[in-house]
Amino acid sequence: MNQDNLKGSIDDAAGRAKRQVGEWTGDTKTQVDGATQQVKGKVEKAWGNIKDAANDADRGKTRTDDDLDRDRTYDTDRP
Repeated sequence: MNQDNLKGSIDDAAGRAKRQVGEWTGDTKTQVDGATQQVKGKVEKAWGNIKDAANDADRGKTRTDDDLDRDRTYDTDRP
């Protein structure tokens, strides 16, 4: 988990709580602020997931020729 994922999780949870408080109190502005913070958190988490996937690819978790050959063999074995 990277900083973006962590920050996104915190913003998502805080926004959810803020939105809920706004619903309980009938404060529309608080509800909107909470929903906005939730969206911000979800975007941050998605960005963190993209960065993690890119880092995984950079660390050599790419497919080798052997993997591709094995997949081609498997695909031809299917009925």
